[in-house]
Amino acid sequence: MKWNKSIIDTLPWGKSITRKEEKEVVANKIASIVNDGDIVGVGSGSTSYMALLAIAKRIKEENLHIKAIPTSLEITMACSRLGVPVASLMEYKPDWTFDGADEIDSHLSLIKGRGGAMFKEKLLINSSPQTYIIADSSKIVTRLGEKFPVPVEVFPQALTYVGQALNELSPREIKLRMAEGKDGPIVTENGNLILDVWFDNIPHDTETAIKSITGVIESGLFIGYGVEIVNN
Repeated sequence: MKWNKSIIDTLPWGKSITRKEEKEVVANKIASIVNDGDIVGVGSGSTSYMALLAIAKRIKEENLHIKAIPTSLEITMACSRLGVPVASLMEYKPDWTFDGADEIDSHLSLIKGRGGAMFKEKLLINSSPQTYIIADSSKIVTRLGEKFPVPVEVFPQALTYVGQALNELSPREIKLRMAEGKDGPIVTENGNLILDVWFDNIPHDTETAIKSITGVIESGLFIGYGVEIVNN
């Protein structure tokens, strides 16, 4: 029995979508890749959401049978609203994954995690034989860290220690990410905190250096992951 007039059924996307026309073009490219029977990893963010809308349209019109492995609660709820069946990494290995990015450099290295889901996103990308990064023109940078900080997910009781250890990597600034819809800091779906770390220079080994700090769960640096960029 289905819920009658579920809150999920009327759930809007949280924020207005910028560069919507560009994102729709890229979303349709991603939707065209879907084959019947695919297990698809679905990243977070507005561009991924637009692609999910296009995929849901194909499911309805063509009676496709696919399963999505979402990277975040908001994408899980969007799948529920759009009628896209969901699965988990405990059951299935994705055939391919699509996701967005905050920054992309010329080496296809990425900064991700503005939505706070970089742990699940990185897990899904590492589990997939093919990952498409969908992006509009605003995401392309000449160097990582040009427009956005590197998000670092931290176990709460390790916050002070991790902050001191990160200072050894010569950041310009470290800030605890604060919430907008509640008092206090952002808390991830894993129950952790996020430090936004600004760097003027990000050497190739920075991702490994951050991850090696005790108390760091994951960072938003994605360097050398062999992704394919899909843009308009």
